[in-house]
Amino acid sequence: MCLGIPGRVLEIHDEAGLRMATVDFGGVRRPVCLTYTPDADVGTYVIVHVGFAITEVDEAEAARTLAVLRAMADAVETELGEPLPDPSPG
Repeated sequence: MCLGIPGRVLEIHDEAGLRMATVDFGGVRRPVCLTYTPDADVGTYVIVHVGFAITEVDEAEAARTLAVLRAMADAVETELGEPLPDPSPG
């Protein structure tokens, strides 16, 4: 199963010849490659999969997708009786 997460482009910069961005995923900021979304600009919402923005979406679609993902996490937490572990290192 593949999962793309929507996020908002906060800033764009060049990194070793690649067009990169800092993307905000509801408070979590991560570096993302914009190679596959050349028209993405600051303020654009993109779907990100394994560190690559793969498509642009509008703000309403991004909000709907984030709501579904949060509901899924809440459902798992309710079922397990504890929050999901944080998968980020550190």
